[in-house]
Amino acid sequence: MKLTFPHMGNLWIMAQTLFESVNIDVVVPPENSKRTITLGTRFSPESACLPLKLNLGNFIEAAEKGADTIAMTGGIGPCRFGYYGEVERQILKDAGYPYDVVILEPPDGSFLGLAQRIRYLVGKKVSWVKILQAMRFAYQKIIALDQIEDMIHAARPRLAQEAEKLYDEAKRRMAQTMSYTGVQEVVRWLKESIRERQFSHQNADRDESIGEPLRIGIVGEIYTVLDPFSSADVEQQLGQLGVHVDRSIYLSGWVGENVFRGLIDGYRSMNSYHKLAKPYLAHFVGGHGQESVGAAVKFAQEGFDGVIQLFPLTCMPEIVASEVLPRVQNDYQIPIMKLTMDEHTGHTGVQTRLEAFVDLLERSRINKSRNITSEEVKNLAGK
Repeated sequence: MKLTFPHMGNLWIMAQTLFESVNIDVVVPPENSKRTITLGTRFSPESACLPLKLNLGNFIEAAEKGADTIAMTGGIGPCRFGYYGEVERQILKDAGYPYDVVILEPPDGSFLGLAQRIRYLVGKKVSWVKILQAMRFAYQKIIALDQIEDMIHAARPRLAQEAEKLYDEAKRRMAQTMSYTGVQEVVRWLKESIRERQFSHQNADRDESIGEPLRIGIVGEIYTVLDPFSSADVEQQLGQLGVHVDRSIYLSGWVGENVFRGLIDGYRSMNSYHKLAKPYLAHFVGGHGQESVGAAVKFAQEGFDGVIQLFPLTCMPEIVASEVLPRVQNDYQIPIMKLTMDEHTGHTGVQTRLEAFVDLLERSRINKSRNITSEEVKNLAGK
């Protein structure tokens, strides 16, 4: 068996650590790229969303490296992700890639199904003690990676490209370490490196008299929010524009909620989102639609300057959320822009819209008001 899995941000580091710890031969697919989406689009239904197309591209590229088994999570409710595993299995088979697809999700809330699938992957020789130890260590890694991302969000407005180099090095170190001490050392190294550079480095491209950077919250569909290629590097682009970014969801929180059924909160708990969303969207609509609304309310209450909703074209849960968010915008007087992503979305086009949105927020701050009209934001968001 040679096992592969989809790319979604830093998920590959956790997955590689988990499976290699239980002696599974792992094939990490190349990072998402133009080739990935081109391959995936070739075999996908036109109406399929961007994550499905990228997943297919991941699996085709992994097959070129010898992978024959796929491990992926599933979903429930109106979101189509719940049946993408089976859809992808059939598409790949028809295309000449007869993968064995193993979907790691507790069916109907029962952990028995998850346990059976894990046992199928690792075989009978690996003890449950070793499996649980591997899961715990991999999960600690992803919590640490979420901390690292949070630190990079704060560092980008002040360190520009230097922050990206630190981020790449931190990910490299995290992927290689295989001890709890090593995980904490990577986090400590990054924290100290950022502190040293902020103390000694005067960013020639930044006017320090401006004061605190703008703060923008990112909400939306999990894959598009976490995967830089899917979002056209929205977080990095905003950082280069001097914006401190935060987001509604981090990978450890998603794993805790979806794989462990809320028994583990992860780095950033999402428990408050449902309550905050209730006045606007009281019911589960699939995916993270309700969480997107609740997170937008939370960002508004915390004084963020703006919110950006990211989601793939045709994503029904986020379409529902996008129709509700204007009410949040009006109630809290916080500008909200939506960015809908598909295989045709261009980096330059996204950059132009981000620059315009940041310019609006900067003018709002300078004028000491938030009187950006709903019509302006609608025009900017392409509604």
